[in-house]
Amino acid sequence: MNMVEPRQFAGLRGKLALDAPLAPHTTWRAGGHADAAYVPADRDDLALFLRQLPIFESVTVLGLGSNTLVRDGGVRGAVILLHNPGGVLAVADGLIYAEAGVACPKLARFAARHGCADAEFLAGVPGTVGGALAMNAGCYGGETWPHVAKVELVMRDGTFVVRTPADYTIGYRSVKRADGRPADGIYTAAWFRFPAGDGDAARARIRELLGRRIATQPLNVPNAGSVFRNPPHDHAARLIEDAGLKGLAVGGAHVSEKHANFIVNAERRASASDIETLIEHVRRVVADRTGVVLEMEVQIIGDRL
Repeated sequence: MNMVEPRQFAGLRGKLALDAPLAPHTTWRAGGHADAAYVPADRDDLALFLRQLPIFESVTVLGLGSNTLVRDGGVRGAVILLHNPGGVLAVADGLIYAEAGVACPKLARFAARHGCADAEFLAGVPGTVGGALAMNAGCYGGETWPHVAKVELVMRDGTFVVRTPADYTIGYRSVKRADGRPADGIYTAAWFRFPAGDGDAARARIRELLGRRIATQPLNVPNAGSVFRNPPHDHAARLIEDAGLKGLAVGGAHVSEKHANFIVNAERRASASDIETLIEHVRRVVADRTGVVLEMEVQIIGDRL
């Protein structure tokens, strides 16, 4: 890595580590190292880090590390680790403000406590607010962006901008700029507009959804959530199961017996290569048997060994 030494950064309050393992920061518990990993103290500290990071260094963002496979060769440049269990949640001017590092289930519970409806689906999203914004995450009939009033981002040069949904083209698990360009910047916060509702009913709905997740998904072993997007009018899990792929293994990676659209690292010995090879095999078999080419929901980053 060409990055300057840590001592050349001035005034940082976060934690910077070189040659940092990323497996502990992913829900698959697999993958290589980052050239550098930074845990910012807050949004201003993140901006300060970006301003001092050499402009030629690439930047990758991880929240809870769900929905992401880090290849065994690791990630070049700087990785920003944005999961913040103590991130700010607040109510102001009829909107709910949430920092990007807040876990989505925490936002769902906060909204319910403040008498909001339609936020319950977020309890089933295994990521952060920032990650949900980046991919328009959703489940149980709900999606993130229909509830967004505005977002704040920090750009690569350390400046902040505020945007509204009108600045984006939003699709199923897709967020692009309105002109079709890839989304840029790092989400630091969002303001959500949820309708008024019955807080007790919302909390009961959250308990119901979490119970359904526990009953139908392999949450007790390392996984990254749904591997493939559901094709129109169908379910990826059904196609995978009908292809006879439940339980199929490559190295330490297995197609879950509980939910076929999950690949698990049950014994924590799978390499990222095992997982990626299994993903490719599942796609190929489903395509050969059904003609449906499953689209990835999981993002694959980094270098192969």
